[in-house]
Amino acid sequence: MDEPILTIEEREAINSGRWFSSLSPSLRHDILRCTYVKRYKDGTLITARGEFPEEWIACAKGAVRVSSTSLSGKQITLTYVEPGIWFGDVAILDGDQRTHDAYAHGETTIVCVARADFRKILAQHSELYEALLRLQARRIRQLFGLVEDLNTLPLRARLAKQLLHLARSYGITSLSCEDEVRIGLHLAQEELAQLLGASRQRVNQELKSMEREGAIRIEPGGLVLRDRQALMRITESVG
Repeated sequence: MDEPILTIEEREAINSGRWFSSLSPSLRHDILRCTYVKRYKDGTLITARGEFPEEWIACAKGAVRVSSTSLSGKQITLTYVEPGIWFGDVAILDGDQRTHDAYAHGETTIVCVARADFRKILAQHSELYEALLRLQARRIRQLFGLVEDLNTLPLRARLAKQLLHLARSYGITSLSCEDEVRIGLHLAQEELAQLLGASRQRVNQELKSMEREGAIRIEPGGLVLRDRQALMRITESVG
């Protein structure tokens, strides 16, 4: 948290975000001129459940793990916020407490807009209201899709969809083989299992099965997708 400005790569991650890049140049400019930068070590708490929001946040590097803790004390990971994605606006808009904890996953950089500045930008740019509505609509569609998958797809298909999603968000194409994509987000199998609402043992079994079939390769440093078409077929061969 010692560097006050974004690197070129971090700024590009913000500017190229699907939602942010759809905003008008003047709105993007007014948002960025209000931002300040924070850097976190792996595992550091960024925001806590129950806090009243003081900032609107975007991930610029690394990832933000959004999680909650069950009554039994077990931590449940809901999602990972990738570079270019904004979050934390819901609690500012409705004035209520934050609903989940957010932790840095790996070396993570975020940019923040103070709540007062967020309100000023809203007052000056009516465009932002419509843009936030689009953002919420996309989140609701994604949520409904996840609920549907959880209730209709077997674990094998949900795991394949999750691996394809992680490859799109964090994929690094292999220099030696263009067909291979390494997932740059380092997830332990327990963390991957939490995303899927399954046990680590069952996820491990499915990963080994996919590896035997040549769809993926399991390495100490993470997962490599060897055959994305094979994973696509797994997601579609239900019923």
